[in-house]
Amino acid sequence: MSAEIICVGTELLLGDILNSNSQFLAQQLAKLGIPHYYQTVVGDNPERLKQVIKIAISRANILIFTGGLGPTPDDLTCETIADFFGVPLVERPEIIEDIAHKFAQRDRVMSPTNRKQALIPQGAEVLPNPTGTAPGIIWQPRSEITIFTFPGIPHEMHRMWQETAVPFLQNQGWGKEIIYSRSLRFWGIGESALAEKVSSYFNLPNPTVAPYAGKGEVRLRISAKANSAAAAEELIVPIEQQLKEIAGLDYYGADDETLASVVGVLLRAAKETVSVAESCTGGGLGQMLTEISGSSDYFWGGVISYDNSAKARLLGVNPEDLDKFGAVSATVAEQMAIGVKSRLETTWGLSITGIAGPGGGTETKPVGLVYIGLAGPKDEVKSFEYRFGTMRDRWFIRHLSACTALDLLRRRLLSR
Repeated sequence: MSAEIICVGTELLLGDILNSNSQFLAQQLAKLGIPHYYQTVVGDNPERLKQVIKIAISRANILIFTGGLGPTPDDLTCETIADFFGVPLVERPEIIEDIAHKFAQRDRVMSPTNRKQALIPQGAEVLPNPTGTAPGIIWQPRSEITIFTFPGIPHEMHRMWQETAVPFLQNQGWGKEIIYSRSLRFWGIGESALAEKVSSYFNLPNPTVAPYAGKGEVRLRISAKANSAAAAEELIVPIEQQLKEIAGLDYYGADDETLASVVGVLLRAAKETVSVAESCTGGGLGQMLTEISGSSDYFWGGVISYDNSAKARLLGVNPEDLDKFGAVSATVAEQMAIGVKSRLETTWGLSITGIAGPGGGTETKPVGLVYIGLAGPKDEVKSFEYRFGTMRDRWFIRHLSACTALDLLRRRLLSR
C-alpha cells in the first residue's frame, strides 16, 4: 500500500506559485511510515485530471489532492473526482452554514458562488477546514482506495492534515512504523567525489543512504524505518558516525544547521569575534551571519566596500596596490581582511572581492574569479583564490563566495 500526492493548479505548472504542499505532505507521510513513490502536478483541466486519477489508482491506494477546491469555475477537483468514479455531487447544508458563519464573522455576506464549495461526492465525509471556506473530503469510492482533498492554501492544508487526516490514518493502522531521516551536510567536496568515498553505503537496506546536491553543497540523507524515532535514531547514529569519519572536515553539520550557525557555535565556544569586508557579495556574508539568533555575541559588523575609494578610506587598502593589482586580487583581499579586523577590533577578519558577472570579466580575470582573505588573532593573514566559473549566474557566484568564506573560517577554527 502506498500514497500518491496530486497537486492541482495551472499556476503551479506556470511556476507562479512554489509548490510547498508536496514537500510538506511527503514529510508527513514519512512520519506515518506510509510509502510514497509518486507526485503529480496537473493543471485545472478535467480530462487531464481524470488521466492522472486513472494512473494514480493503478499504483497507489491513498490519493492526496491539494488545490482546486475554491468557488471559481476553474476549481474542479471534487467535481472531476466524482465524475471519474460515476458518483453524483450532493450539497451538504452544514458546509453552507459553516461558510456563511465565517463570512459573517468578517462582516461580509457569503457570495452565491461559494455554494459550489458545499458540493461533495455522495458518500464522502467532510474534512473540516477550521480557517478557510473550502472544506476537503475523505472518501473511499472503492474498498482499496482512499481519497483526501485539501485546499491549496498551505496554512489551511497543514491544519486540516494534522487535525483530521492524521487521526484518520492512524485509526486505519498507519503510524505504527515511521520513516525517520537525517541529512548530513558537506562543503568543499563535489557530489561525485563524496559518492566515491561512501559508495559502499548506498546499498544498505535499513537505514538507507542517498546523496544529493544543491546550492554548492552536498548532502547525504540517512533514512531509517522503525517503530519509533528513538529506534530509528539507534539505526542511524552508527552510520552517521562512520560517514563523518570518512568525510573529515568536509562534513560541517546536519539537518537545519548552516555554515553560519556552525561558525557561530565555534566562535561563541572560543569567545572570539569576527568582522567582514565585502565587495562583490554586497553584504551577503554579513546577512548569513546575522540570520542566526544571538549572532551579536560574536559578529561585530562589516564594511561593504564596493568602490575602490571605500576600500581605501574605510579599510586602509593601499591605493597603489589597487592600481597595480586591481581590486580583485590576493593583495587587496588580504588588506581588506586585516583592515576590517583592526578597525572593528575583532579576533578574525573575513574579506571577499571578486567578479560576480555577468559583465566585468577579462581574459586574465574572468567572471567567477574570487579572492577571500582571512586575518587571524595574531594579525596573520592569508588569501585564497577561487574560480567559480563563467557559466554560473551572478547570484550563485555571490552565494558560493559567502559560503566558502564561512567554510574557510570554520576549517581554521577546527584546525586549531
